[in-house]
Amino acid sequence: MSALSPETTETLEVVLLKAGRTKIRYPADVVRDDGTRVTVTAAWASPGVRDFGFVRFGPGDTFTEHYWRDRWYAVKEVRTGGGTLKGWYCDVTRPAVREGGELVVEDLDLDLWVSADGRDVLRLDEDEFAESGLAESDPHAAAAALRALDDLELLARTEGFARLLA
Repeated sequence: MSALSPETTETLEVVLLKAGRTKIRYPADVVRDDGTRVTVTAAWASPGVRDFGFVRFGPGDTFTEHYWRDRWYAVKEVRTGGGTLKGWYCDVTRPAVREGGELVVEDLDLDLWVSADGRDVLRLDEDEFAESGLAESDPHAAAAALRALDDLELLARTEGFARLLA
């Protein structure tokens, strides 16, 4: 599928799984699906504000989310309601699966934050990943997840996001 025409809006439900259970689901507008990468836009879907210390997400924020069917991560560009770039929140996930009206993604606990100016590149939740038991229960997935986090960090530190998201 190529980019949608401006007068066509396709929506789907993004379903984020964690440890086999639905963590969150929310509607998103499909921007593009080229068969490998699905790009959607969505408003902040959780109630209230989430303060991570290095960034706050809340009502009015807009996410342009990039999911791959062949990569172990998703990249979410975050903007304020006024359009100001906050940065990129990257989730390490199993490759995305689009099934009918749903885009299903399994979160593997590891995350990366890249500030809008690119100065802050923060690896997140490595302790949660270690405690998840994935290394024991699925060593292949654990190794792929760690490689994905390293790949994302390298892209962020070498300004590779522009190429990745183009």
